[in-house]
Amino acid sequence: MISAFSFVDHLHGLGYSQYAGVPCSFLTSLINYVIDDPTVDYIGATSEGEAVGITFGAFLAGRKTVTMCQNSGLGNMVNPLTSLNYPFRVPTLLIVTWRGQPEVRDEPQHEQMGRIMRRLLETLEIPYLPFPAGETEIAQTLAEAEASMEQRKRPFALVMQKGSVAPQALSGRVEPESIKTDLRQNLSAKEKEQLTRTAAIELILDALAGDEAIIASTGKTGRELFTISDRANHLYVVGGMGTASAIAFGVAHALARQPVVVIDGDGAALMKLGVLATIGFYQPSNLLHIILDNEAHDSTGGQQTASEIVRFAAVAAAANYRSAFAVDRPEDIREAVRLLRYRPGPSLLHVKIRSGSPAKLGRPTVAPHEVKERFSQFLRSNAK
Repeated sequence: MISAFSFVDHLHGLGYSQYAGVPCSFLTSLINYVIDDPTVDYIGATSEGEAVGITFGAFLAGRKTVTMCQNSGLGNMVNPLTSLNYPFRVPTLLIVTWRGQPEVRDEPQHEQMGRIMRRLLETLEIPYLPFPAGETEIAQTLAEAEASMEQRKRPFALVMQKGSVAPQALSGRVEPESIKTDLRQNLSAKEKEQLTRTAAIELILDALAGDEAIIASTGKTGRELFTISDRANHLYVVGGMGTASAIAFGVAHALARQPVVVIDGDGAALMKLGVLATIGFYQPSNLLHIILDNEAHDSTGGQQTASEIVRFAAVAAAANYRSAFAVDRPEDIREAVRLLRYRPGPSLLHVKIRSGSPAKLGRPTVAPHEVKERFSQFLRSNAK
C-alpha cells in the first residue's frame, strides 16, 4: 500500500498536471487527493470516453495527463483510444482498477471484465504494469511507463488492485457558479432557405477573428473544413465520434486565454451529450460550442438523428452555459458568432442547416499526428 501523496508527488515531479476520470471505489483515495491538491488539476467527467477526450485536448495544450477509470469503463474508452490516441499519437497514463479480479470476490457485473481486462489491454496494444504496491516501486514503475510513452507516443496503463492506496479523506468541494443563461431561439428559415454545411462553415470562419483554435467534429464537418481552408489552427477529429467537444474543453480548460471554437454535429453532440454538463460545471470562459444540425448522420448516408426534437440551446441553458443561441439565417449566424466570440463563455450556438455535402468531397491529406503537431505548435505560439 502506498500514500496518494507519494504517487502524485512523483508524477508532479515528472511534469504531470492534468487528471481526468470517472470514480471507482478502488480509486477513492487517489481521486480524493488530486481533487484537494492545489498543484494539480482534476476534471470529473460524465463518461470514461469523455475523460479520454479531455486529456487528449489537455495534451495538445501542453499538459502531461492521467486518465483514471474502473476497468468496466474501458469499454467506453475503446473508441477514442483506438481512433484518436492511436492515430494522433497522443499518450496518457491510464490508471485502471481491476474489478472482478479472478479469485477475488466482487460484484457479478465485474466478473467477465475482470477475466478479460489484461487481454483487452493487449488487444488494444496498450502496454501495462501493476500499480505500485509499495513506496519503493513507484519510481521504477513510472520510469517504465514514461519510457514506453516517450517511445511509442501512445497510452500506457497501470492496473490498480483493491487497497493499493492508503485511505484519503476528501476535504474540498467545487462550488459551481449558477448562471442565468442568455437564451435566444430564432429558427424561422424554411428548409430550402437553410445553409449547406459548407456555406455555414465558410460564414463562421469569416465571422471569427482568425486566432481561434478550431476543432471540427468527425466526418464531413472536418472534411469540409479541410477542403475550405486547411490551417495550422484547425484540428480535424477524424475518429472518436462525439468527442470533439470534450477535446475542445480540454484545450480551453488548459489554456484559459486561448479562444477555442468547436464545430460539432447533431449526431456527434447527441452521442456524448453529458459533456455539456461538464462544460457548464467547469465554466471555460473561452469556449464557443457550435452545433451544425442537419438532423442526419450525413457522413454515413443521411440516416435520421433524433435532433429534430432536441432544442440544443435549451439543453445548454439547462447545463449552465452562459449564452445559448439557436439560429438558421445567414445574417443571424454571422451576428451570433461575432457576439459570442467576444462574450465570456461557455457559449453554444445551434445552427440548423440542410443536409447534403459537395460531390466528391475529399478527406484531410495531412496525417493525424502531423495535424496534432502543427495544432500544438499553433497553441504554443499563440500563447506567447
